Amino acid sequence: MVKKQTSKKQLVIGELSKHRKGFGFVAWDKDEKDIYISANHMGSAMDGDIVAVEILPAETWRGTSGIRIDENFRPARMEGRIIAVRKRKITEVAGTFYVRGTREKADYVIPAGKTFQEEIVIPESASGVCHGDRVMVRITQYPDRFRRAEGEIAEIISGFNEPGGDIKLIARSFGMREEFPAKAQSEATALKAEYVHREVYQIESEDLKNRRDLRTETIFTIDGEDSKDFDDAVSIGVLPNSNYLLGVHIADVSHYVTEGSAMDAEALQRGTSVYLLDQVIPMLPKELSNELCSLQPGKDRLTLSLDIEVDRSGAVVSHEIYESVICSKARLVYDDVSDLLEGQPEPDQERFAIHKGLLVGDYEEIEKALFLMRDLAEILRCKKEERGSIDFDIEETAITLDETGAPVSVGVQDRRVANRLIEEFMLLANETIAEHFKWLEAPFIYRVHEKPEPDKMERLRVFLQSFGIPFRSSTDKVHPKTISNILKSVQGAPFENVINTVTLRSMQKAYYSTSCDGHFGLALDDYCHFTSPIRRYPDLMIHRIIKSVINEGPTGKSFRHFEALVQEAADHSSAAERRAIEAEREVEKLKKAEYMAGKVGQIFDGIVSGVTGFGMFVQLDNTIEGLVPIEELFDDYYEYIPEMYMLQGTQTGRRYQLGDRVVIMVESVDLPRREINFCLT
Repeated sequence: MVKKQTSKKQLVIGELSKHRKGFGFVAWDKDEKDIYISANHMGSAMDGDIVAVEILPAETWRGTSGIRIDENFRPARMEGRIIAVRKRKITEVAGTFYVRGTREKADYVIPAGKTFQEEIVIPESASGVCHGDRVMVRITQYPDRFRRAEGEIAEIISGFNEPGGDIKLIARSFGMREEFPAKAQSEATALKAEYVHREVYQIESEDLKNRRDLRTETIFTIDGEDSKDFDDAVSIGVLPNSNYLLGVHIADVSHYVTEGSAMDAEALQRGTSVYLLDQVIPMLPKELSNELCSLQPGKDRLTLSLDIEVDRSGAVVSHEIYESVICSKARLVYDDVSDLLEGQPEPDQERFAIHKGLLVGDYEEIEKALFLMRDLAEILRCKKEERGSIDFDIEETAITLDETGAPVSVGVQDRRVANRLIEEFMLLANETIAEHFKWLEAPFIYRVHEKPEPDKMERLRVFLQSFGIPFRSSTDKVHPKTISNILKSVQGAPFENVINTVTLRSMQKAYYSTSCDGHFGLALDDYCHFTSPIRRYPDLMIHRIIKSVINEGPTGKSFRHFEALVQEAADHSSAAERRAIEAEREVEKLKKAEYMAGKVGQIFDGIVSGVTGFGMFVQLDNTIEGLVPIEELFDDYYEYIPEMYMLQGTQTGRRYQLGDRVVIMVESVDLPRREINFCLT
């Protein structure tokens, strides 16, 4: 950000991050600390705004809770006053509309997101809007210390109690919408019309030029029960030298989504598909994501194939990348395949044939391939374990909704043999592609996971020590195998999930980069995302680079072209991924809160999953987490000991720390804030 000096005042321009309690911080220089802005000095600025800040005289700095004091006993962070908003980030807000009651002078909207917390007054009557409707509001007046925000209804997202409307509201609060711009949708509709004849997709001879024809091969997909965008298929064989030949066949989305098209621009903007329980905000229109590009059984599909020769020790001997056309022989489901490979029930051809009639190939050939795949996946898993890859076996939540969108069950999602099998194959494909293009020195998008920061590793070491778990490594030179061995040592322990969770939080976040800087968690020097071009933009960009090299060779002209594109795609996709994760988390929190709203007063067993200065979080066996506020611990006055992740009573010495088993009662649920409160019994 730009800094400006005057004779009387020091002014800076920066981006505001505003806390829901009213204060905030302005980032203005990457080498300087953010500037603290109190609620009284906020003016009408909102989260994300670009603002002009006047730095206040140092002698007036009062500091804030949690701000470090420097050697001169002053707050180490400057304080300022916002004197102008240069650029607004938020112009529209998603929320719930309420008709004025006896105490209100006008109708109003309660925002759904976290970036705009203030109630918005709707001074003019809004035609067609009913109490409880979910709406988009266009801000006409921003709030300050003396007046509330005002706005006008721009759009009705969903009606009151409309099934799925609550999830749509959260999606819109993150700037996401399922509908595509008219031009992008028009392109998708035209493509579908071009390739459809009598409900069957026809691959024209021109499309098959320079492609290897694999339509007679035993190739199939394995996905979740409700999946529709099948972008990866697999095949396997055994070579005369007894090595495995693994085939990974990925939908050739780049054949249809061309660079510079409206669909491409929108895909870059979205960055990723977002999965919000029973709803999807797709990166591409459904004509492509669910149909034309989806590797459906019995239909010819254009693909980008990677053949990998793997020896019996799990080492890659050779690989080949080429354009292809396939016809998937089956649409298999994780649970069905897992039942087969785990021996429960007995292998039964009917299990696959009955499942939506999606078996179009020879069952015996598919069954044989599945058992070969199981054997290869186990070899790859052992190889991965040997190098120290970290397996964060975090319990993922499975939420079932009824036809009205209400949660009927919340539990733990199974991660069975078929899920792990596909995971191993995709990991190997992504590593192989990344290594290939690193040595070509081509412009590329890599998936990077940096080494953890030493101070976080020191805190993790102290935390593990409280469980009697040794941390046998220097905290500034941690090897993935150190973390992997720790996680293996707690497998089956009652506090296993807590150790996994805290260790994961100690890691850096992965991101997309044009530099191949390795993946710490996977213990790999080379890694990228290549296998999901239907739902991730970096994969789509990588496909274009791969096809350019296949068809034109590693030319300087081609490389210069992509050098101008990959950085923007990497940065934009990293930000889109973070936004998607947050939206998915908020939807999950909402449905968990709804589920527990009907269980107020009930008793559950749980485990302490988080400890803070304001209380402790307790996770139930179904992954639902709630807060026990510190003021609700009536038997003593408790102090927070952060380095031990512990609350300790000053009189009794009683301790509550991560991993402890407790019994709680559901005390209350705040649905608008998506918060669950427990109390100890």
